[in-house]
Amino acid sequence: LGWKFYDADDYHSPENKKKMAEGIPLSDEDRIPWLCALHDILRREDSCRQDAILACSALKKMYRRVLASGASAIESNQPEQPGENAALKILFVHLDGPMDIIAGRLKKRRGHFMPSELLKSQFDTLEPPSAPEDFITVSLEKSLPEIVLEIQRAIFQG
Repeated sequence: LGWKFYDADDYHSPENKKKMAEGIPLSDEDRIPWLCALHDILRREDSCRQDAILACSALKKMYRRVLASGASAIESNQPEQPGENAALKILFVHLDGPMDIIAGRLKKRRGHFMPSELLKSQFDTLEPPSAPEDFITVSLEKSLPEIVLEIQRAIFQG
């Protein structure tokens, strides 16, 4: 696509990485500053009219709201007021698949701080996207080329 790519894992604090490496799931309090920093990156790219892809385990609806709106998503459930920074236009891609397929992929990773033992906690935390969020769900049981093609079609049709 020629878009900038960001892996959200690169932006975790050393404390978050240490917790995960020790098999301790992150709390909302651990994740919020990380999500706000990611929002700032996306906002910067948007202000430069640069399209970007962010690979991120935005497991909860609130996390996705923070990615789109920043810290204001936490402080208020109210809609934006005229003149405020509008929420970023984000297409969320929910990669959906059974735990065993994802666990198999995690075990193949080398040198990553998150052990596959934390996968269950992520499934327990997961709130799949739903209306009115702008999202598509793509099955991880498809081949990688099929997954990429489905995402590209959604981007260019939406």
